[in-house]
Amino acid sequence: MDLIQALGTFIRITEAGSFSAVARESKTSHSAVSRLVDQLEAHFGVRLFHRTTRRLSLTDDGQDLLGRGRRLLDEAEDLEAALGNHRDSPTGLVRVGLSAGGALMLVPRMGVLFERYPGLSVELVISDHFGDLVEERLDVALQAGQPSDTSSMTRLVRRFGRVPVAAPTYLERHEAPTHPADLAAHACIIHEPGPHRAVGHFNGPDGPIEVTVSGAFRANNVVAVRQATLAGYGIAFLPEQSVADDIGAGRLLRLLADYPSERYDAYVSYPSRRHLAPRTRVVIDFLVEQVKLAMAPTQAGHVWDEHEAA
Repeated sequence: MDLIQALGTFIRITEAGSFSAVARESKTSHSAVSRLVDQLEAHFGVRLFHRTTRRLSLTDDGQDLLGRGRRLLDEAEDLEAALGNHRDSPTGLVRVGLSAGGALMLVPRMGVLFERYPGLSVELVISDHFGDLVEERLDVALQAGQPSDTSSMTRLVRRFGRVPVAAPTYLERHEAPTHPADLAAHACIIHEPGPHRAVGHFNGPDGPIEVTVSGAFRANNVVAVRQATLAGYGIAFLPEQSVADDIGAGRLLRLLADYPSERYDAYVSYPSRRHLAPRTRVVIDFLVEQVKLAMAPTQAGHVWDEHEAA
């Protein structure tokens, strides 16, 4: 038995959730995949999966082997990278967790990653919160705030904020706000992934400013709020990274630039404590690189200017 191949197949089954999916992916038979797992179980003298007609789940021994096997494969890939086999062309699948706003920023830029590394593939897992990265079968996650998984490694990317934005069509019909208090008289699009999203928080020359806003349209998904804002329904407070390209292209205008909103830290986190697989390492570097590039338009892009409007 090729232990490395068998471990790779076992780990991929846990990621894909089925023997059949891995068989299709590797262009082999279900029986061949099953045979590798049988050999792995015989080698270690343990049962790795609970198998029923409706679901597949890991035994305690299987869960233990998953963590140890990942570390072993990471070491093997790191060795290959050190010897030059994959230094310039990392290959394989990387599962990336990020928010819907992060996906709006990242997806248009992923062609650059695939051009650099033709053997690389990426699966995006969209959520506003991630717990244990190993349990969720994630190689890396980009998330706001300190990750709750204290066993993971973290890397601070940058600080983000929510920015008030509106479409030019909306500002053609309504006088743009010059102070946060003016927002109370505007149609605002409420983003409700959690409580208190109808309250805007700003920092002004005289200290913090809190404004309660209202409007006819609200949604708990940043993609829907962005679409409504582009359609001219009103003013929205959206994460900077989700509207960076829109501000850069002039599809949305940033408002109240002199009154910054509260900011929060964004982190890249990953489960491996010792060595990263080359494919994961290049994806982490790509995330950090693209976040920095994406944020430039929000700093120097299209900001509403009352003199231009006049």
